[in-house]
Amino acid sequence: MKPKVSIIVPIYNMESYLTRCLNSLVSQSLIDIEIIAVNDGSTDATMKILNEYASKDRRIKVINKKNGGVSSARNAGIHAATGEYIGFVDPDDWVDYEMYETLYRTAVSSQSDTVMCSYMREFGTHSREKVFNSPHKVTYINEEVKKNVLRRIVGPLNKEIGNPELLDAWGTVWSKLYRAEVIKSNHLQFEDLKQIGTNEDSLFNIQAIYHSNSFTFLNSPLYHYWRANTTSVTSGYKPELVDQWFHLYKIIETFLENKKMGEEYYIALNNRICLNLLGLGLNSLSEGKKFTPHKKIKNIKLLLEDYRIKRSFQQFDLSHFPIVWRAFYLCAKLRFASAFYFMLISIDVLRKTVR
Repeated sequence: MKPKVSIIVPIYNMESYLTRCLNSLVSQSLIDIEIIAVNDGSTDATMKILNEYASKDRRIKVINKKNGGVSSARNAGIHAATGEYIGFVDPDDWVDYEMYETLYRTAVSSQSDTVMCSYMREFGTHSREKVFNSPHKVTYINEEVKKNVLRRIVGPLNKEIGNPELLDAWGTVWSKLYRAEVIKSNHLQFEDLKQIGTNEDSLFNIQAIYHSNSFTFLNSPLYHYWRANTTSVTSGYKPELVDQWFHLYKIIETFLENKKMGEEYYIALNNRICLNLLGLGLNSLSEGKKFTPHKKIKNIKLLLEDYRIKRSFQQFDLSHFPIVWRAFYLCAKLRFASAFYFMLISIDVLRKTVR
């Protein structure tokens, strides 16, 4: 008899946090689950910890594979999953005691293909709830799913643009429970990050939500997203990120074309491209001591002069931004590299101190 829920945990060198994550899963109020722990070639004590837990709880299935990245690990978990529904948990995070019972019961009672909850951001010394401007519970059916969820994951429109922090809040996979049949019958998988850089969650969700006939959102923070050890985005420079992200955008655009989606989806995608310039700018800063401020400003100017970015900003509406964000993106639109650089520094400092 298949379990109600398969929970997939992709793991790479997480010995410091793994026990906390697994404890939250084995103690779930929903007993009828399987926990698929995918050890993605860890070199620390991860495998030892997994074997200890698996020896005590038959619901834990351990997959040991060569390192291939988080997308590869999640895909291996999907292949092994036998549950009615599938959920994802990152190994440095944890979940509330009743999370999967709540999501599963909601999925069954509302006949939803996908259920999503809100989440807490955990900083070690304090916690902050991710605020969604939504009722406590809302269910969308058929075309409502595409209009209210899919389009929002592709990108923001109108007033949504004014809050860049919510750009990918709807796109996380670990806040959701998916009907397994939707994922498996449509052969959904995660894209390799070597190809798209980041945002594998949003890309997966664009496909999963498109194939969902019903979607329920619970405005209740049942998931705990660990941020205490997260350094600034600028700590790890990714030299290929610009081209990787535009490859990601091309995949999304092709998907929209193949599914014959309306014009608002292309506007939303264009808005995503413009908002994501913040991430590309912070990535440029992260070249660290290797380059002087003058060299970084020169590199940012090259970024702002990229024809793909210039083209996107020609169609970008700044009117919905509060004054500070409007100034920031206006500098990008007008290609004021020095001003853009110093505003990036201020944003990065604020992200590290206020969070």
